This record gives sequence, C-alpha cells and structure tokens, in this order.
Amino acid sequence: MRKRIVRKSRASAKSAKRRKAASVKRRTTRAADPVVAPVRGAERRQIGHVRLEVGRAGAARVKRMIYPAGFHWAKDMKSAVGTELCMHAHVGFLVRGEIHIEYADGCILEFKAPQVVAIEPGHDGWVVGREPVVMIEFDFERDTINRTGMPDAHRH
Repeated sequence: MRKRIVRKSRASAKSAKRRKAASVKRRTTRAADPVVAPVRGAERRQIGHVRLEVGRAGAARVKRMIYPAGFHWAKDMKSAVGTELCMHAHVGFLVRGEIHIEYADGCILEFKAPQVVAIEPGHDGWVVGREPVVMIEFDFERDTINRTGMPDAHRH
C-alpha cells in the first residue's frame, strides 16, 4: 500500500496565513470597538434581547442600546412591557445600523446611521438588515416627553 503525500503550494500556504491573520484582525477589531465595548460605570441589563447600559449625566440618563439583527419590538418586547405599542419617547443618535418605525396610523419612519433620532410614543419598530443597531439615547425617565419637548403621541 502506497502512502499518499499531499503538499500544499506556497501560494495556498500564504493564502491560509492571510485568512488566519484577517480572522484575528476581525476578532481584535470587534473586541476593541468602543461603540460596543462595555461602558465603564454603567448599569447593565438585558431586556427582550436588547443589551442596555445606562449611566447618569446630571438629571438625565444616557443609554446605549444594542438591538440584535432580527429584533422586532412586537415580538421581543411587547410581552415584557405589557403594552400594544412602545409608549416610550426615544431621543438620541443612531450610531450603527438601520431601524424601521411604524405608528398605529400607518406612518412609517426609517433611520439609518449615522442619524439623529426622535421617535414619539405609540410605535412598533424593528432592525432592518443583518447588522445590529447601536443607539445612544438621552432620557429623563418618566419626564422624557416634557423635558425634551417631544409630543406625548404621534400626530400629523
């Protein structure tokens, strides 16, 4: 019985090294990405598949929310919150990704990073595409609507 000897060409060995180096670079880049790295001093929690980190800034809260690809408020948050639609006002900055917002009257808003975001209460929403959404939000807990000048509901 003859042994079969397989030799890789130099080109394929170099290609394998490049692939490995690129893989290490991607892992290192992701881990070092400040947009998704843990926020020092922030309170961390997970709500309906959303990774939430909250820090205080004067009377306001600054929140970083990371919504995974495939997130849909009606599917992932509705049962946890207990309302038909999201009744929170969102004011902030969309750092990464794309979101689709729909109001009960059929009005649709779409936001794609980088973009300032102002979303009135009474909406459903979901992540568009395969990229997670990263949003920085500013709020005043139950007084967000008054303190930011947002309407208490969506109107035309």
